[in-house]
Amino acid sequence: MATTIIDLKSVGKTFKSADGSARAVLEAVDFRLAEGEIVSLLGQSGSGKSTLLRIMAGLIPADAGEVRYRDQPLYAPARGVAMVFQSFALFPWLTVQQNVELGLEARGVAPAERSRRADAAIRLIGLTGFEGALPRELSGGMRQRVGIARALVVEPDVLLMDEAFSALDVLTGERLRDDILGLWTRREIPTKAMLIVSHNIEEAVLMADRVLIFASDPGRVRFQLSVQLPRPRDPDSAEVRELVDEVYALMTAGAGRPGRTAAEPAVLQLTARLPDADIGRMEGLLELVASDTFDGRADLPRLAELTELTDDELLPLAQALSLLELARIADGDLHLTPLGRSYVDGEHTLRQELFGQQLLMHVPLAAHIRHSLEQEPSGALAEEPFLQLLREGLAADHAERVLRTAIEWGRYGEVFEYDYTTGVIHLPEGDRPPADEAAGG
Repeated sequence: MATTIIDLKSVGKTFKSADGSARAVLEAVDFRLAEGEIVSLLGQSGSGKSTLLRIMAGLIPADAGEVRYRDQPLYAPARGVAMVFQSFALFPWLTVQQNVELGLEARGVAPAERSRRADAAIRLIGLTGFEGALPRELSGGMRQRVGIARALVVEPDVLLMDEAFSALDVLTGERLRDDILGLWTRREIPTKAMLIVSHNIEEAVLMADRVLIFASDPGRVRFQLSVQLPRPRDPDSAEVRELVDEVYALMTAGAGRPGRTAAEPAVLQLTARLPDADIGRMEGLLELVASDTFDGRADLPRLAELTELTDDELLPLAQALSLLELARIADGDLHLTPLGRSYVDGEHTLRQELFGQQLLMHVPLAAHIRHSLEQEPSGALAEEPFLQLLREGLAADHAERVLRTAIEWGRYGEVFEYDYTTGVIHLPEGDRPPADEAAGG
């Protein structure tokens, strides 16, 4: 068995919610990263993937369980672990050379040695000639190369990449990914293991020896898939396409209940995370599945290809349609339901009626808001109490996003309305109590 570099046992992490209550971000995470392997970590936004990377780097402590680096407890930043961030995280007033040297300077490396090692890293990552450039003078791909050079210059055992390619256009991301894999395969970098957080299923299959799929609320490992294909891997090969299909199926297991497995209860909790899905895109996807192209059953990777949606955009749309029972997901395919067929065939008014009906039936938050409005004499309530309720189980930004989604869905289904100026949610015009009744008269 390969030597273990990082070992996590029953790791948990809790943050304080806005009301001071504890909110579990990670729970009982078991993970082992060994020499010679690349591992990809997939999961929806907010599932705790980035928190896990920061724990592995020693940047933040775990609240439960054990974290070990080379069989020693990890309580502080590990010298052998380096991170590459999605946001580049470069200092804009420093040159490429100075940005790359930062980590070495922090470790007390002498100026001459810093310069030599930075030159070597810059050359390795393909930025020779740009040593004196400032970040604003570089393209996005070049800025990310600086971030990677800054990580590699400290000669880390482990390279942690937090969605390092997602801020780049597709071709730039693919080129940079291939360059990193080339350096790894040719052993031109000292790094002995890599963990890559990604939203791109194909990228995960092309890069990794193992793919981990994370659940959320709290974050934990749901599934693990071994990828035993030689590199470089052809994205169009039957073997790769089969594995991509398998990961889609695992990612959507228990769809309609975000972050849950098929064996867990189907009832959505009041404060559950909702798929971040736009109604127009949901309808467009439903219409495409219903079209002659798919005739009611569509392969998710094929849908991603035709719609040019990223996995991070497509999967929430499919989950939302499944949640509302307009479609169902099975074995990585999206199937139109009879209700979904009626929806596609219906006029706009019927679509709104069906959407509102399914929303109240399957989204407890929407039903709670509607019920609360009906109990209120004025038929109107401020959004803040609902935000406070969501913050009991979600981070503040995720609570805001969930409420925005519920409001947009509720407005479309004519379940309730929203005043963007005042932040007040109210019953639709025809459902409001008469003015004298609302006034108590």
